[in-house]
Amino acid sequence: MTTKTQLWTTAKGWFRKNQYGKSVGQGLTMLLLILPAVLVVLPMLFLITGSVMGNGELKQYLSPIFAEGTEYISWKLVPDYPTFEHYGKLLFMTPQFFVLFWNSMKMVGCILAGQLLVGVPAAWAFAVYKVKSGRVLFALYVVLMLLPFQVTMLSSYLVLNRLEMLDTPQAVILPAVFSTFPVFLSYGGFRGIPMQLFEAARIDGAKESTIFLRIGLPLGKSGLLSAMVLGFLEYWNMMEQPMAFLEDKALWPLSLYLPEITWSQAGYAFAASVITLIPAVFVFVWGQDYLEQGIIYSGLKE
Repeated sequence: MTTKTQLWTTAKGWFRKNQYGKSVGQGLTMLLLILPAVLVVLPMLFLITGSVMGNGELKQYLSPIFAEGTEYISWKLVPDYPTFEHYGKLLFMTPQFFVLFWNSMKMVGCILAGQLLVGVPAAWAFAVYKVKSGRVLFALYVVLMLLPFQVTMLSSYLVLNRLEMLDTPQAVILPAVFSTFPVFLSYGGFRGIPMQLFEAARIDGAKESTIFLRIGLPLGKSGLLSAMVLGFLEYWNMMEQPMAFLEDKALWPLSLYLPEITWSQAGYAFAASVITLIPAVFVFVWGQDYLEQGIIYSGLKE
């Protein structure tokens, strides 16, 4: 009995130590995950706080940035005297803000619609039809996707100049419509569909257009919608393309409006940034699940 009691006591002690070690490990893991999350969220909190902070308080906190010396910047997450005057000025006294807002909406909407018409059929052809040199052509698409805008800017400028499209919204929309990135993501979604479904549909007499519309699009929507979500986030914040191809400020998107705001209008800039951020956050939250699935499909091996 004494031996059994000792063994039981030893087992209980080992179990408690093991559980304690697991608890400590889980706590450290949570801490390591929460700390980066807090660092990512802090700028958002500063942005929202600054948008409801009075001009005097903002000047007090931001003056060390422009003053000579080594004084550090201080900030409060809760303003002393919250105010919505910056939002009122932006929404009711600044019509040019809405002009650029709808410019962005029109540009992004036309780009995404064009990518649906051009990129999705191309991705379907790459994923479903086996043609000679198809893999080589798709690899070329991937290489083109990796090229930054700065590499293709001059060639795009020359083409648009020859087509007399410079300083028009089409100068920004047309090159983006033929982007290879939505083709890459949509391709992954279509590749995740079993080929046996297509063969069965063909045996039943379905046309290729019917297979594409009734089987391909519904089952491959994860890659397609992920491409749309990422496309919206990219083109909603684009700056290089309109700066290179547009001279008339009335045609600028909203992303070029914020750099025009001076530091003396800091509260106004904070409020404009918050409102500019709302559509992107809404689209990301709505399409988060599709975005994750599309990224998973794009990484599947063939």
